[in-house]
Amino acid sequence: MPPPPHLRGVNESVNMPVLRLEMHPGRTLEQKRAFVQEATRVTVDTLQCPLESVEIVITEISRDAWAKGGKLRSEG
Repeated sequence: MPPPPHLRGVNESVNMPVLRLEMHPGRTLEQKRAFVQEATRVTVDTLQCPLESVEIVITEISRDAWAKGGKLRSEG
């Protein structure tokens, strides 16, 4: 399928959105799968980019490696 007219001749690197999500561990594989499917759909609709160009990186960071307000998240 050819690209839509507004994307013809556009360098792919311009259309390559990368979404990075940082979160605490604990989400299920099903939750992550649902998230990446929905985030990809919204990205394609909003940015008018090819589905195949959307990349999502999920990084899980433990609560003892994340702080807010001067306190580790693991400490409440």
